[in-house]
Amino acid sequence: MATIHFDNLGHSYHPHPSKPADYALRRLSQEWEDGKAYALLGPSGCGKSTLLNIISGLLVPSEGRVLFDGLDVTRCTPEERNIAQVFQFPVIYDTMTVYENLAFPLRNRKVPEADVDRRVRQVADALDLTADLKKRAKRLTPDAKQKISMGRGLVRSDVAAILFDEPLTVIDPHTKWILRRKLRQIHEEYRLTMIYVTHDQVEALTFADKVAVMHEGAMVQLGTPQELFENPLHTFVGYFIGSPGINLMPCTLGGDHALVEGIAIPLPDRAIAQAGGPQIGGKFELGIRPEFIELTRTGTAGAVPVQVVGVDDLGTSKLATLRMGSQTLKARLSEDQEIPALDAAIRFPSRWTKLYRDSHLVS
Repeated sequence: MATIHFDNLGHSYHPHPSKPADYALRRLSQEWEDGKAYALLGPSGCGKSTLLNIISGLLVPSEGRVLFDGLDVTRCTPEERNIAQVFQFPVIYDTMTVYENLAFPLRNRKVPEADVDRRVRQVADALDLTADLKKRAKRLTPDAKQKISMGRGLVRSDVAAILFDEPLTVIDPHTKWILRRKLRQIHEEYRLTMIYVTHDQVEALTFADKVAVMHEGAMVQLGTPQELFENPLHTFVGYFIGSPGINLMPCTLGGDHALVEGIAIPLPDRAIAQAGGPQIGGKFELGIRPEFIELTRTGTAGAVPVQVVGVDDLGTSKLATLRMGSQTLKARLSEDQEIPALDAAIRFPSRWTKLYRDSHLVS
């Protein structure tokens, strides 16, 4: 496995890029730890596949360097980097048995046969393929074929990193959940450096130690699932992570509070200090996740009156739609919480209330 370092890395498909929008991957300097599981998360066209292809060696970046354990591999091929890669659609040999498919990467590198057998059976057991080892791959279901493809990536223990490019897209939801759990177990047992590309937040958050959220070619935040949820550094992270995403309201600054349509909402002290006052300029927004809004009754200290527009019962919780002036907010409540019909109000706990300037967190 390897520590991966991005040194002022960037890529543009334009011959002469002159502005940020010209970059498929905007300049990035960062270090990813050896033995960790990372996910690249974002919508189509956000730059995650470009970054993955640069890491793998399928694409040479137009700017900056990629280093594995301090060694510059920017212009090295995937083979020279010692990378294993699993793609969206299975890459296997249909005429071979499952055993032969899993053994192929090891035999191709002249691994002793006893070690080949031991490793193949370990991976087959981890992916529930043991019963299929003697079957030819062409007779198996698409799910099983994708498990073989994943096994071919996992069977080598000497690789610098294993890259997964949306490997579960063609898998049914139940099997997808099982395979995510299997991948997580394999990672925890063998501490392999894994990088997983997906547009599905559930896949990313349940698989990775750290998730890199991509937006318009930029990595807007790298953090643990808890950090992304509790402290989104960019409004896109707040919107993209969570269901529903963060509530955002245009606001102005006034002393120790934000003003949303004339309603004063307290801000954390550090946000006030860093914001520097309205004279600094920029577009300000107030953000709070639905899980952190406190629903109460009018007359409660610090509470703002709201109108309850609707309530969806989700079985384990309730999702209330609220109207505060012209702003529509979502609040996630416990299943047994009483919801006032006529005198509802909400409070904004300062710990969970975020101030953003030009989409970036002020903190």
